[in-house]
Amino acid sequence: MPRAAIERRERAVLLRHWAWGLAAALAAVAIVSAGAFVLQTTAQVRLAVEQTRTSDLLGQVAELQPVGAKVALQSELADFRAQAMGTDVTWRRLIAEIDGTLPSGIAVTEYRLAPGGLPVADVDPTTSTGVKGLVVLSGSSPVDIVEIIRDVRSLEDVRFADGWAQSSVEDAYRFELRIEFDQTVYTGEFAPEAVE
Repeated sequence: MPRAAIERRERAVLLRHWAWGLAAALAAVAIVSAGAFVLQTTAQVRLAVEQTRTSDLLGQVAELQPVGAKVALQSELADFRAQAMGTDVTWRRLIAEIDGTLPSGIAVTEYRLAPGGLPVADVDPTTSTGVKGLVVLSGSSPVDIVEIIRDVRSLEDVRFADGWAQSSVEDAYRFELRIEFDQTVYTGEFAPEAVE
């Protein structure tokens, strides 16, 4: 075969190889492009779905905002009540406790007592002043005020008691006691609830 024919055949074979290579490269580019397009379209659809879901959730959260405000208000009011009523005392029980130590013929006729400070967490209530002030005792016969003071001091929740003044008018005797109770006399009814 002539040399020109051989060279022409070799060129045709080489051209066919290059054509097949080029066609394969174009096919690969087309497949990769199609895959990327499918992935991008899928991602856009998922993004749109998630954005719709996010909008729905934000709407639900906005609907719950009044509930959150009411819960915060309730907590604030509970704290306010705990501060305002933290020194609540059952006065009748307190006076009855004093009255129980008095001899017959002597009774509590007047008192000027005031609650102390709010209880502090982790502080023993027996070491802090709860209620203090003046208690006036009256009777128709003279009694030993020292004995009354000792009996009042023996009460479990009394921190301090002392005679302040004695007076008598005809058959009426009046005794004034200064007294201080610890914080165990507080009812604790309005104390803040412990959080676990």
